[in-house]
Amino acid sequence: MISISNLTKIYRKSLRIGKSKHYSETVALDNINIKIDKGEIFGLIGPNGAGKTTLLKILSTLIIPDSGTVTIDGYDILKDEKVVKTKVGLLSGEFTRSLYWRLTGRENLSFFAKLKGMWDVDDRIDYLIDIFGLAGYENEMVMKYSTGMKHKLALAVALVNDPPVILLDEPLTGIDPMTSFEIKKIVKEELRGKTIIWTSHNLFEIEEMCDRIALINNGKIIMVGSPHELMKNH
Repeated sequence: MISISNLTKIYRKSLRIGKSKHYSETVALDNINIKIDKGEIFGLIGPNGAGKTTLLKILSTLIIPDSGTVTIDGYDILKDEKVVKTKVGLLSGEFTRSLYWRLTGRENLSFFAKLKGMWDVDDRIDYLIDIFGLAGYENEMVMKYSTGMKHKLALAVALVNDPPVILLDEPLTGIDPMTSFEIKKIVKEELRGKTIIWTSHNLFEIEEMCDRIALINNGKIIMVGSPHELMKNH
């Protein structure tokens, strides 16, 4: 479902020191190669700054890579950008910035659905409100939501067009244990059959949720395998 070949991303920044201009480079992704099967929950674990978020932003067409190729369901992320956007849902690590706080929960879902070209979405929105436990709060402005409710709404927005590929950037960070439990249950039960990339720096979380794991550090894939294989061999 997802094929990543020789993927490299370098961030460049200019610095002025006195009268001289200098340039610095940070290699965020260094020749990444990964293949992820349809229906697989693939974990990406590594410290902050390892390249996890950059990889997800490239897969969701938000960032253009410097080199390499990526295909999702056979479509190239650069050549077939419009098609890829319909196939990918992204839960950003900065999830609260992806919501409009002066709109209600339902209005947020409706707005983002229309951005994706969806108009007759009442049934889909009702379904998402129900599975995320937001019934009774859907007509309140998001600014009144708890952090956990905002987190669940942001994930619902990512799922509004029912995409086959879901990118979850540290989906359990900063939320309470009950909301974490609810999100894990939704992923296991409601998203069964979806292809999911789940990033985290929490090994226990990745081990519980993922079929395979890649360890990434300094933009490089260090090792890939099942949780059992990695624990046995390393």
